[in-house]
Amino acid sequence: MSSAEAAAPIGVEWRDTKRYAWLLGTIIPAIPFLAWGLVEWTGSDLFWYFGPVFVFGLIPLIDLVVGRDPNSPPDEVIDSLENDRYYRWVTYAFIPLQYVTLIWTAWMLSQPQYGVADKIGMALSAGMVAGIAINTAHELGHKKESHERWLAKIALAQTFYGHFYIEHNRGHHVRVSTPEDPASARMGENVWSFMPRTVSGSLRSAWELEKKRFGRLGTSHWNIKNDVLNAWLMSVVLWGGLLAAFGLGILPYLVIQAVVGIWLLESVNFLEHYGMKRQKLESGRYERVNPSHSWNSNNIGTNVLLYHLQRHSDHHANPTRRYQALRDFPEAPVLPTGYAGMIVLSWLPPVWRKVMDKRVLAHYDGDITRANLHPAKEEHYLRTYATASERVAA
Repeated sequence: MSSAEAAAPIGVEWRDTKRYAWLLGTIIPAIPFLAWGLVEWTGSDLFWYFGPVFVFGLIPLIDLVVGRDPNSPPDEVIDSLENDRYYRWVTYAFIPLQYVTLIWTAWMLSQPQYGVADKIGMALSAGMVAGIAINTAHELGHKKESHERWLAKIALAQTFYGHFYIEHNRGHHVRVSTPEDPASARMGENVWSFMPRTVSGSLRSAWELEKKRFGRLGTSHWNIKNDVLNAWLMSVVLWGGLLAAFGLGILPYLVIQAVVGIWLLESVNFLEHYGMKRQKLESGRYERVNPSHSWNSNNIGTNVLLYHLQRHSDHHANPTRRYQALRDFPEAPVLPTGYAGMIVLSWLPPVWRKVMDKRVLAHYDGDITRANLHPAKEEHYLRTYATASERVAA
């Protein structure tokens, strides 16, 4: 019996049916090793590209076959569930496995018997690990314990995306589902135009947040205590060590895996708040974040591999709450399938809009003015989805 179950108040019967399934997340760092094993077993070099096939092919299939899990912990067991340290060690275990995979991949990339096509496949598979490692960093970076925040930075070093630690916690969570947030996609925006906007906007935001913090302290932000700079320094040390050990020839592939990891993260950002908008109050401030401002999914496959990231509404309502205690809310908008499948759907913007735009409209009871609209598409949407009363008035 887990400590959460043992400590549950009398009369409250609940158990985490996914308790040991969370260990499946450790499969992710094994992706490059699985690719290598398949190449050796079959003799086909195509299996170096197993990583993208696993993430965008097998995981969506698992989501469809296994189905959804509406099981949420009751309020009475939340505290005891969060204090069950087993769940923390599940996330901690990911990081050493991530680094074993990265070092092994770097060694493989240095081997002369492999061609460019093979090494691109290795980099893509390593990029899948890197992207999901950012999600592990996301889980740890929200916690109050200093060692977990440092582990988050270590997980981010592989992709050179350490500023995510700052921007996500102090930027995105403040501005989420508003036009001012670079990580909240607007209705009518496609993932390809969203990428440069969110990557550049998040970087600027993280730097400005740290600059303001040091301004309040009355000191220069150009010092090692700047969390953007010290996170980047971790990446410099890591990449420098890999290049020193395995040669400059691996540099292009390190860049590829980092870009793929960042792209995977920002693809998730694209779908998490697509079209969602917090309304402005009479004071001019935005309403408080609530479950209606994030897209949720209860597909078990992706949820287990991403530590309940798809229960995103509860995460924004309770950012420090640990993944095992996140709940589902009936008022949250629901994606048609899990994140992995939705990322694939986003590659085809016309299909994405056909599937998602009507869901955004339904979420706002047909009032398109309440959605977060892409400025370039705003007039089109207002004209296309005008309410009956507006049509009459026109």
